[in-house]
Amino acid sequence: MTSPSGFNYDSFFSAHAPVSNRGGNRNARYDFAVAYPDPETLPLDGLVDALKTALDREGRDLAYYPVPAGLPSLRQLVADKLQRDRNMTVNVDDIVLTSGSGEGISMIIQALTDPGDVVLTEEFVYLGTLRQIRLFGGDVRGVRCDDQGIIPESLEEIIRAAEGEGKRVKYLYTIPAFQNPMGWTMSLERRRRVLDICRERGVPILEDDCYVDLRFEGEDVTSFHSMDDNGQVLYVGSFSKIVAPGMRLGYMVAPQEVRQRAMSFKGGGGVNQFAALAVEEYLRNNMYDHINEQNDALRAKRDAMLASLGENFGDAAKWVKPEGGLYVWLEMPEGTDLASLQEQSFEEGVGYYNGAMFSPEGRGANCARLCYGHPSPQTNYDGVAELARIFERHGVL
Repeated sequence: MTSPSGFNYDSFFSAHAPVSNRGGNRNARYDFAVAYPDPETLPLDGLVDALKTALDREGRDLAYYPVPAGLPSLRQLVADKLQRDRNMTVNVDDIVLTSGSGEGISMIIQALTDPGDVVLTEEFVYLGTLRQIRLFGGDVRGVRCDDQGIIPESLEEIIRAAEGEGKRVKYLYTIPAFQNPMGWTMSLERRRRVLDICRERGVPILEDDCYVDLRFEGEDVTSFHSMDDNGQVLYVGSFSKIVAPGMRLGYMVAPQEVRQRAMSFKGGGGVNQFAALAVEEYLRNNMYDHINEQNDALRAKRDAMLASLGENFGDAAKWVKPEGGLYVWLEMPEGTDLASLQEQSFEEGVGYYNGAMFSPEGRGANCARLCYGHPSPQTNYDGVAELARIFERHGVL
């Protein structure tokens, strides 16, 4: 294809530049596809006030480019929060601010992944990370899971299989809290066993903890990072879920040798200092009150979705009851093809992502991820009922 000017770029593109179809987001009437947060709990007034205070104090520093690792006071807030909430002892220099947790994940993937490297994930995994690993040539293999998380025997089996092929597993990527897309939280015993296996086999762990603040029932489970005593666990988190995705702020925690390599893949210098000032000032004074308010809203949304699933799907499907996060994982009987129905369902008013999109092996066409964070409780309830009607019309329920 040529550009409108007539110049042909076909021979200029990098081998790492696939065609992207990612344009503007489409929204169905009932949109359970994309994990937007609750728009009613965005702290807009608080952010405006915080920004004014921060700019009065240090706004003239915007005349300088930010330091590559990001605003030191916000990194200190992250260090304090991780100590309090995740039992992690880190200092400011261990932390790099990123454009959302996705940039931190991408930086680590690029720093660790060569074409053909074996990379492990849960059997269904966040599709953004799956795309990134594949983009840089990783051989992604999914580890079987149950409602307690990664099954240790499956992890050992896959590592042995890779070693039997003469390959080393480069790292395990995991979302242990309110897993995307499956919704479960990995138990403490499972985390200990997974960490022990990775220690024995010399496999680093990339822990994506971006949903951990969204707990509205049950007890917190300590992080992989807090149980690691030799720098084997790399960690990413995000402000997207507790402030707003549009702020595009997250963070990475890694040993110096990893940070130095990963930083070479960070584009554009430091993160947006304007956004960082607002987030730091707001969270320093309002973080936990805001998280509690947001989680109360999310609980009501989840409960509405689960109630409607029970009334409209009954014994015809299975689903996880998450203790937090943004996702319900719906599993229809084997042989059900929700992948081929996805676009038709969207056209008829209900958006979802089918399970095969999240699988390294392309399995899970009988499953769907339903996101409850953005719609109101009533919309969640009504949308699941409409989804059941769509499934009935097309013979899958």
